[in-house]
Amino acid sequence: MADLLENSITLPSEAASVSVARRHVTAALGEWGLPASSDTLDTIRLIVSELTTNAVQHTFGQSPTFTVTLLLERDEELRIGVTDSHPRWPQRLPAAVRQDNGRGMVIVRSLTAHSGGRLTVTPTPDGGKTVWIALPWHPVGAGPGGRG
Repeated sequence: MADLLENSITLPSEAASVSVARRHVTAALGEWGLPASSDTLDTIRLIVSELTTNAVQHTFGQSPTFTVTLLLERDEELRIGVTDSHPRWPQRLPAAVRQDNGRGMVIVRSLTAHSGGRLTVTPTPDGGKTVWIALPWHPVGAGPGGRG
């Protein structure tokens, strides 16, 4: 496999784009060898869903599009980035705040940590940001029955 595989898609910041992003990521990772039935893919789909939903809901119309980027480095680490042009970075809600929504980043951080990964946020040249998730890559490590 190449030292670096890349894939990206730019979509309009609208609710329907979240499912398009999930399907795109699922197809790309399948091409790179991640079994469709793996727990890892389920985790990645949920992370992508939460990050793209944030890019749609929390940019308040100030980011007309968002981009999902996949980078597979040396067949060892998968990086998932969601970029939007809104300047506000993700916020942690205090534990005492009672809301029906606003827990997406808690879910993302938890799934990332549980998978042995890390989360970072980097600024973009246009004043926006990219939320990056880096996860160990174990596509052939799917356990019995294809669940890994």
